[in-house]
Amino acid sequence: MRAAVGILCALTFLVSCIHGARVVSGQTVCQGTSEHPCYKIAYFRDVSSRVAFWEAKHACDMDGGSLLSIENTAEQKHIEHLLQELSVSTSTGASSGSGVTDGDFWIGLTRVEDENAQEHGSFASCPDLYRWTDGSVSQFRNWYADEPSCGGEACVVMYHQPTALAGPGGPYLYQWNDDRCNMKHNFICKYEPESYLVKVQSDTPGGPDVGLNSEEQEEGRTPPVDQDENPLLIMPGPSSMLLIYVIIPTIPLLLLILVASGTCCFQMLSKSKPRTKTSVNQSTLWISKTPKIDSGMEV
Repeated sequence: MRAAVGILCALTFLVSCIHGARVVSGQTVCQGTSEHPCYKIAYFRDVSSRVAFWEAKHACDMDGGSLLSIENTAEQKHIEHLLQELSVSTSTGASSGSGVTDGDFWIGLTRVEDENAQEHGSFASCPDLYRWTDGSVSQFRNWYADEPSCGGEACVVMYHQPTALAGPGGPYLYQWNDDRCNMKHNFICKYEPESYLVKVQSDTPGGPDVGLNSEEQEEGRTPPVDQDENPLLIMPGPSSMLLIYVIIPTIPLLLLILVASGTCCFQMLSKSKPRTKTSVNQSTLWISKTPKIDSGMEV
Protein backbone atom coordinates (compact mmCIF):
# COMPACT_ATOMS: atom_id res chain seq x y z
CA MET A 1 0.00 0.00 0.00
CA ARG A 2 2.77 2.45 0.92
CA ALA A 3 4.54 1.67 -2.35
CA ALA A 4 1.37 2.46 -4.32
CA VAL A 5 0.92 5.76 -2.47
CA GLY A 6 4.56 6.64 -3.19
CA ILE A 7 4.10 5.93 -6.88
CA LEU A 8 1.00 8.15 -7.01
CA CYS A 9 2.85 10.97 -5.25
CA ALA A 10 5.68 10.69 -7.76
CA LEU A 11 3.19 10.80 -10.63
CA THR A 12 1.56 13.87 -9.08
CA PHE A 13 4.91 15.67 -8.93
CA LEU A 14 5.72 14.68 -12.52
CA VAL A 15 2.36 15.90 -13.78
CA SER A 16 2.79 19.22 -11.94
CA CYS A 17 6.19 19.69 -13.58
CA ILE A 18 4.71 18.98 -17.00
CA HIS A 19 1.89 21.35 -16.19
CA GLY A 20 4.36 24.18 -15.53
CA ALA A 21 6.25 23.47 -18.72
CA ARG A 22 3.18 23.22 -20.93
CA VAL A 23 1.31 26.28 -19.73
CA VAL A 24 4.15 28.70 -20.50
CA SER A 25 4.44 27.86 -24.19
CA GLY A 26 5.33 31.30 -25.55
CA GLN A 27 8.77 31.97 -26.93
CA THR A 28 11.24 33.69 -24.61
CA VAL A 29 11.63 37.30 -25.70
CA CYS A 30 14.64 39.35 -24.57
CA GLN A 31 15.43 43.03 -25.06
CA GLY A 32 18.55 42.34 -27.08
CA THR A 33 21.19 42.79 -24.36
CA SER A 34 22.37 40.38 -21.69
CA GLU A 35 21.77 42.87 -18.88
CA HIS A 36 17.98 43.01 -19.27
CA PRO A 37 15.38 40.40 -18.21
CA CYS A 38 13.48 38.18 -20.61
CA TYR A 39 9.74 37.55 -20.79
CA LYS A 40 7.15 35.03 -21.89
CA ILE A 41 3.59 36.03 -22.71
CA ALA A 42 1.08 33.24 -22.03
CA TYR A 43 -1.95 34.23 -24.07
CA PHE A 44 -5.00 31.95 -24.39
CA ARG A 45 -7.53 32.70 -27.13
CA ASP A 46 -9.87 30.16 -25.54
CA VAL A 47 -11.25 31.83 -22.38
CA SER A 48 -11.80 28.47 -20.67
CA SER A 49 -8.06 27.75 -20.83
CA ARG A 50 -7.03 30.81 -18.82
CA VAL A 51 -5.82 30.34 -15.26
CA ALA A 52 -6.15 31.81 -11.77
CA PHE A 53 -3.47 33.93 -10.13
CA TRP A 54 -1.73 31.23 -8.09
CA GLU A 55 -1.82 28.80 -11.02
CA ALA A 56 -0.08 31.43 -13.14
CA LYS A 57 2.54 32.02 -10.43
CA HIS A 58 3.17 28.28 -10.12
CA ALA A 59 3.55 27.93 -13.89
CA CYS A 60 6.18 30.70 -14.03
CA ASP A 61 8.03 29.25 -11.03
CA MET A 62 8.13 25.78 -12.59
CA ASP A 63 9.49 27.28 -15.82
CA GLY A 64 12.43 28.89 -14.01
CA GLY A 65 11.02 32.41 -13.86
CA SER A 66 8.51 34.37 -11.81
CA LEU A 67 5.25 36.17 -12.39
CA LEU A 68 5.95 39.58 -13.91
CA SER A 69 7.24 42.40 -11.70
CA ILE A 70 7.64 45.87 -13.21
CA GLU A 71 10.47 48.01 -11.88
CA ASN A 72 9.91 51.35 -13.64
CA THR A 73 8.17 53.22 -16.45
CA ALA A 74 10.65 51.97 -19.05
CA GLU A 75 9.86 48.35 -18.29
CA GLN A 76 6.13 49.11 -18.32
CA LYS A 77 6.49 50.60 -21.81
CA HIS A 78 8.49 47.57 -22.95
CA ILE A 79 5.72 45.20 -21.84
CA GLU A 80 3.18 47.35 -23.66
CA HIS A 81 5.35 47.10 -26.77
CA LEU A 82 5.45 43.29 -26.50
CA LEU A 83 1.66 43.12 -26.17
CA GLN A 84 1.24 45.37 -29.18
CA GLU A 85 3.58 43.14 -31.19
CA LEU A 86 1.61 40.12 -29.98
CA SER A 87 -1.55 41.67 -31.39
CA VAL A 88 0.11 42.37 -34.73
CA SER A 89 1.74 38.95 -35.12
CA THR A 90 -1.44 37.14 -34.08
CA SER A 91 -3.71 39.08 -36.40
CA THR A 92 -1.40 38.44 -39.37
CA GLY A 93 -0.87 34.77 -38.50
CA ALA A 94 -4.39 33.79 -37.55
CA SER A 95 -6.51 32.28 -40.30
CA SER A 96 -9.63 34.01 -39.00
CA GLY A 97 -7.88 37.37 -38.92
CA SER A 98 -9.47 38.22 -35.57
CA GLY A 99 -6.17 38.81 -33.79
CA VAL A 100 -5.85 38.98 -30.01
CA THR A 101 -9.20 39.13 -28.22
CA ASP A 102 -9.85 40.94 -24.95
CA GLY A 103 -8.11 39.34 -22.03
CA ASP A 104 -6.23 40.80 -19.06
CA PHE A 105 -2.82 39.53 -17.92
CA TRP A 106 -1.84 38.56 -14.38
CA ILE A 107 1.23 40.33 -13.00
CA GLY A 108 3.05 39.35 -9.82
CA LEU A 109 1.51 41.95 -7.51
CA THR A 110 -0.76 40.91 -4.66
CA ARG A 111 -2.07 42.40 -1.43
CA VAL A 112 -0.39 41.25 1.78
CA GLU A 113 -1.82 42.20 5.16
CA ASP A 114 0.65 44.20 7.26
CA GLU A 115 0.72 42.27 10.54
CA ASN A 116 3.45 44.47 12.04
CA ALA A 117 1.36 47.59 11.54
CA GLN A 118 -1.66 45.96 13.17
CA GLU A 119 0.40 44.96 16.21
CA HIS A 120 1.34 48.60 16.77
CA GLY A 121 -2.29 49.72 16.45
CA SER A 122 -1.94 51.40 13.06
CA PHE A 123 -3.23 50.34 9.66
CA ALA A 124 -1.60 51.01 6.29
CA SER A 125 -3.70 52.25 3.42
CA CYS A 126 -4.82 49.64 0.92
CA PRO A 127 -2.47 50.61 -1.97
CA ASP A 128 0.52 50.35 0.38
CA LEU A 129 -0.25 46.69 1.14
CA TYR A 130 0.59 45.39 -2.34
CA ARG A 131 3.85 43.45 -2.74
CA TRP A 132 5.65 41.73 -5.63
CA THR A 133 5.67 37.94 -5.39
CA ASP A 134 9.28 37.69 -6.64
CA GLY A 135 10.58 39.79 -3.73
CA SER A 136 11.08 42.98 -5.75
CA VAL A 137 10.93 46.15 -3.65
CA SER A 138 9.95 48.38 -6.56
CA GLN A 139 7.34 51.00 -5.65
CA PHE A 140 6.38 51.61 -9.27
CA ARG A 141 2.61 51.41 -9.80
CA ASN A 142 0.40 52.00 -12.84
CA TRP A 143 -3.11 51.81 -11.39
CA TYR A 144 -6.18 52.59 -13.44
CA ALA A 145 -8.38 55.44 -12.16
CA ASP A 146 -10.01 54.68 -8.78
CA GLU A 147 -7.94 51.54 -8.37
CA PRO A 148 -7.19 49.50 -6.34
CA SER A 149 -10.71 48.97 -5.07
CA CYS A 150 -9.53 46.47 -2.42
CA GLY A 151 -12.24 44.48 -0.64
CA GLY A 152 -12.08 40.86 -1.81
CA GLU A 153 -9.86 41.74 -4.77
CA ALA A 154 -6.25 41.08 -3.76
CA CYS A 155 -4.44 40.10 -7.00
CA VAL A 156 -3.48 42.43 -9.84
CA VAL A 157 -3.96 42.26 -13.61
CA MET A 158 -2.74 44.45 -16.43
CA TYR A 159 -5.73 45.56 -18.45
CA HIS A 160 -5.85 44.34 -22.05
CA GLN A 161 -9.31 45.05 -23.44
CA PRO A 162 -8.77 46.74 -26.82
CA THR A 163 -12.42 46.44 -27.88
CA ALA A 164 -13.92 47.84 -24.66
CA LEU A 165 -15.26 51.37 -24.50
CA ALA A 166 -13.04 53.82 -22.67
CA GLY A 167 -13.81 54.38 -19.01
CA PRO A 168 -13.17 57.33 -16.66
CA GLY A 169 -9.46 56.57 -16.72
CA GLY A 170 -9.23 56.12 -20.48
CA PRO A 171 -8.97 52.88 -22.49
CA TYR A 172 -8.66 49.65 -20.54
CA LEU A 173 -5.18 49.00 -21.87
CA TYR A 174 -1.98 48.30 -19.91
CA GLN A 175 -3.05 49.99 -16.68
CA TRP A 176 -3.49 47.90 -13.54
CA ASN A 177 -6.57 46.67 -11.72
CA ASP A 178 -7.02 44.52 -8.63
CA ASP A 179 -9.19 41.45 -9.18
CA ARG A 180 -10.26 38.34 -7.32
CA CYS A 181 -7.41 35.83 -7.28
CA ASN A 182 -9.61 32.98 -8.54
CA MET A 183 -10.54 34.77 -11.75
CA LYS A 184 -9.16 33.32 -14.99
CA HIS A 185 -6.73 35.42 -17.03
CA ASN A 186 -3.65 35.26 -19.23
CA PHE A 187 -0.28 35.94 -17.60
CA ILE A 188 3.30 37.09 -18.21
CA CYS A 189 6.45 35.45 -16.84
CA LYS A 190 9.75 37.22 -16.19
CA TYR A 191 13.24 35.67 -16.19
CA GLU A 192 16.59 36.74 -14.80
CA PRO A 193 18.98 38.62 -17.10
CA GLU A 194 21.09 36.39 -19.32
CA SER A 195 24.25 37.62 -17.61
CA TYR A 196 23.05 36.09 -14.34
CA LEU A 197 22.25 32.79 -16.04
CA VAL A 198 25.67 32.73 -17.69
CA LYS A 199 27.31 33.33 -14.31
CA VAL A 200 25.37 30.44 -12.75
CA GLN A 201 26.35 28.11 -15.60
CA SER A 202 30.01 29.21 -15.46
CA ASP A 203 30.17 28.23 -11.78
CA THR A 204 29.61 24.60 -12.75
CA PRO A 205 32.77 22.48 -13.37
CA GLY A 206 33.88 22.71 -17.00
CA GLY A 207 31.48 25.56 -17.85
CA PRO A 208 28.15 25.35 -19.68
CA ASP A 209 29.57 23.98 -22.95
CA VAL A 210 31.73 21.20 -21.54
CA GLY A 211 31.87 18.16 -23.82
CA LEU A 212 30.63 20.04 -26.89
CA ASN A 213 32.61 20.65 -30.03
CA SER A 214 32.68 24.03 -31.75
CA GLU A 215 29.82 23.19 -34.15
CA GLU A 216 27.54 22.06 -31.33
CA GLN A 217 28.37 25.19 -29.35
CA GLU A 218 27.46 27.36 -32.34
CA GLU A 219 24.16 25.54 -32.70
CA GLY A 220 23.45 25.94 -28.99
CA ARG A 221 23.81 29.70 -29.06
CA THR A 222 20.61 31.70 -29.53
CA PRO A 223 21.00 34.94 -31.51
CA PRO A 224 19.77 38.05 -29.70
CA VAL A 225 16.26 39.18 -30.45
CA ASP A 226 16.01 42.56 -32.13
CA GLN A 227 13.60 44.75 -30.25
CA ASP A 228 12.27 46.23 -33.50
CA GLU A 229 11.35 42.82 -34.90
CA ASN A 230 8.00 41.23 -34.15
CA PRO A 231 8.59 38.50 -31.56
CA LEU A 232 7.17 35.15 -32.59
CA LEU A 233 4.84 34.01 -29.83
CA ILE A 234 3.32 30.55 -29.79
CA MET A 235 -0.11 30.59 -28.19
CA PRO A 236 -1.20 27.54 -26.22
CA GLY A 237 -4.50 26.01 -27.27
CA PRO A 238 -7.08 24.21 -25.14
CA SER A 239 -5.09 20.97 -25.16
CA SER A 240 -2.29 22.63 -23.20
CA MET A 241 -4.56 22.90 -20.18
CA LEU A 242 -5.64 19.23 -20.27
CA LEU A 243 -3.35 18.39 -17.38
CA ILE A 244 -4.81 21.13 -15.19
CA TYR A 245 -8.50 20.39 -15.58
CA VAL A 246 -8.57 16.64 -16.32
CA ILE A 247 -5.57 14.66 -15.11
CA ILE A 248 -4.59 16.42 -11.89
CA PRO A 249 -8.14 16.56 -10.40
CA THR A 250 -8.55 12.80 -10.95
CA ILE A 251 -5.46 11.87 -8.89
CA PRO A 252 -7.22 12.16 -5.47
CA LEU A 253 -10.10 10.05 -6.81
CA LEU A 254 -7.71 7.36 -8.04
CA LEU A 255 -5.95 7.37 -4.67
CA LEU A 256 -9.28 7.00 -2.85
CA ILE A 257 -10.28 4.08 -5.08
CA LEU A 258 -6.91 2.41 -4.46
CA VAL A 259 -7.25 2.73 -0.67
CA ALA A 260 -10.85 1.43 -0.72
CA SER A 261 -9.86 -1.54 -2.89
CA GLY A 262 -6.98 -2.42 -0.58
CA THR A 263 -9.25 -2.27 2.48
CA CYS A 264 -11.86 -4.54 0.84
CA CYS A 265 -9.21 -7.07 -0.18
CA PHE A 266 -7.80 -7.16 3.32
CA GLN A 267 -11.24 -7.78 4.84
CA MET A 268 -12.00 -10.55 2.32
CA LEU A 269 -8.70 -12.29 3.06
CA SER A 270 -9.34 -12.05 6.79
CA LYS A 271 -12.79 -13.65 6.44
CA SER A 272 -11.54 -16.45 4.19
CA LYS A 273 -9.16 -17.89 6.85
CA PRO A 274 -10.81 -20.90 8.73
CA ARG A 275 -11.12 -20.48 12.46
CA THR A 276 -11.22 -23.57 14.69
CA LYS A 277 -12.66 -23.55 18.19
CA THR A 278 -12.28 -26.25 20.76
CA SER A 279 -15.66 -27.17 22.26
CA VAL A 280 -16.30 -28.83 25.53
CA ASN A 281 -17.46 -32.03 23.78
CA GLN A 282 -14.11 -32.29 22.01
CA SER A 283 -12.06 -31.82 25.15
CA THR A 284 -10.04 -34.78 26.30
CA LEU A 285 -11.24 -35.85 29.68
CA TRP A 286 -9.18 -38.23 31.84
CA ILE A 287 -11.32 -40.49 34.03
CA SER A 288 -9.58 -42.51 36.67
CA LYS A 289 -11.21 -45.77 37.57
CA THR A 290 -10.54 -47.61 40.84
CA PRO A 291 -11.08 -51.42 40.91
CA LYS A 292 -14.04 -52.58 42.96
CA ILE A 293 -13.48 -55.29 45.65
CA ASP A 294 -16.00 -58.08 45.50
CA SER A 295 -17.51 -58.50 48.95
CA GLY A 296 -18.18 -62.10 48.21
CA MET A 297 -14.56 -62.94 47.52
CA GLU A 298 -13.14 -65.67 49.63
CA VAL A 299 -10.26 -64.80 51.84
